[in-house]
Amino acid sequence: MKFKFLVFYLLVLALSVSAQSPSKILSQANKALGGEKVLKTIRSWEATGKITRKSDNASGAYQAFASNPNYYGGKFDLNGFEYSVGYNGKSGWIRDSRNGLRTLTGDSAKDFQAEVVHRNTRWLNAKADKSKITAGGGVMVNGKQANVVNITTAKGVQIKLFFDAASGLLVREEIPQGAIVKSFDYADYRKVGNVMEAFLITTKVGDETFEIRLDEIKHNGQIAKNVFDFPQISNEPLPDIKTLLDEIRANADKVDQILENYSYTELRIDREVDKAGNLIEKSSEKKLLTFFKGYRISRLIEKNGKPLSASDQAKEDKDVEKQVNEIEKRIAEKEKKQINQRDTDSGTGGQPSGEGQRITIADALKGSLLVNPRRERFKGIDVIVFDYEPNPAFKPKTRNEKLFALCNGAVWVDAKTKQVVRLDAVLTQSAGNFLAKAKRGASFSLENELINNEIWLPSQADVNLSIKILFAGININNLIKYGEYSKARVEVQDSKVDEIKKP
Repeated sequence: MKFKFLVFYLLVLALSVSAQSPSKILSQANKALGGEKVLKTIRSWEATGKITRKSDNASGAYQAFASNPNYYGGKFDLNGFEYSVGYNGKSGWIRDSRNGLRTLTGDSAKDFQAEVVHRNTRWLNAKADKSKITAGGGVMVNGKQANVVNITTAKGVQIKLFFDAASGLLVREEIPQGAIVKSFDYADYRKVGNVMEAFLITTKVGDETFEIRLDEIKHNGQIAKNVFDFPQISNEPLPDIKTLLDEIRANADKVDQILENYSYTELRIDREVDKAGNLIEKSSEKKLLTFFKGYRISRLIEKNGKPLSASDQAKEDKDVEKQVNEIEKRIAEKEKKQINQRDTDSGTGGQPSGEGQRITIADALKGSLLVNPRRERFKGIDVIVFDYEPNPAFKPKTRNEKLFALCNGAVWVDAKTKQVVRLDAVLTQSAGNFLAKAKRGASFSLENELINNEIWLPSQADVNLSIKILFAGININNLIKYGEYSKARVEVQDSKVDEIKKP
């Protein structure tokens, strides 16, 4: 009877612990660490100590450092095995003695970006960053009851935080890194200034476990920004950036001509973070895309994985016919003003500039400062990679120029064809007007693939942004997949738009 009562008591205790709201758990953690106001005064930090690999007791020096808003770096040396990472606010990189140096892309880059923000601001700005905070229940961590809080970023990266139920201190983190999940256990808390900091960290990465014993933690010291930059190790000369952009722009014109002979599909998947903090698919639309005289024509062919009904398909055919007629009208008007356009246009090469016209990466980057150029291997080819950031001296003239001039990120260029194979972009400040505004932190990534050994075309894009329209907020989280490339042309015959396959 006593045993049953004890089990019941422990169950009630566990349920009462897990029932605490995430905001209450985080508030308790803030108080335990020194208070929210005190935590927000930390603009940078640096930690140094010793790291030991538990499997063979190999040990060496350890260092980690961060600076607001999104700079982070770390390195260690285990008996000659060197490892270092960095994020400079535009791109992240990793270097080790086994795999060399490379810029992070895909899920690994997205996960690392989320970790970098967490290392700088903990959970303090989660709500402002549109992250979803959910309760993860109560669990045992190293023999003690802990409350779990899940923080899922707007991009769908979930970080799990475990707080001691009694003290409120953070005792464990689980952070994704591509295909694996890293864990960090924290102990030996000591006061550094007015903040409690853990001086013993046990981390598991894959099959390896490491113990980190810190000797010193410093707050708000001066950290040079260049320590976060991609290391320069290649002796091979890099091309002049301006010349490279000119070549990209010239090739973009050739790409436009080739692209008019292609049709392909675009599958747009609308995603959202559910109440449990998981990124789920809400709906999808599949379109057939074809370029006609430099303009894009789109035709809806599927919704939520199902073909359109006959009536809906007929409506789409009429819409495509309308698109073609509007393009012809726009080009005719353009030709009338062509001479004046050439005199007044700045850098557009006289190309049509209406809605639907493709914008080259070179044109998008003309309002940016290009920094940290380097040579790498990407998808088995030699590429030139560089970061970019807003150029304060640039005076944008169009809406697109204004938007791109506020972005930073990285670009990967095929060293042979001088075509862009990947682009990452993040909006550094809110852009727009009273009616509609894209909020700071909006991000876009595009990855291309080589088609028929002649042209790099989109394979996947990831779009994440928050838009304020008047007083309403809209969150957009889209995964876009491109494929089914084939050579084709669009013809208008007898008031119909036909997709004609070329032999």
